[in-house]
Amino acid sequence: MTSTTPPQSPATEAAEWPQVISLLAAGRLLGMGRTKAYRLAKAGAFPCRVLRIGGRYVVPVRGLRALLDHTDSVGTESRSEDQEGRA
Repeated sequence: MTSTTPPQSPATEAAEWPQVISLLAAGRLLGMGRTKAYRLAKAGAFPCRVLRIGGRYVVPVRGLRALLDHTDSVGTESRSEDQEGRA
């Protein structure tokens, strides 16, 4: 049986993603625990933008994705150079 719903484009799917995530979730994506994430946010030293809304800290997904994409591309380049040096 085939589906009657049209396939979604990446732009449509992206529109359904949340615009912000919790500081705890962002910290975990970056490999840090709760205490460190909150300590860095409070000091203004979290690696990407953090918003304080009432008593909550939230992290815009756009900035977090940019940070993760940059980190991934830097890591990939250095791994490629290491492999070239071995060959």
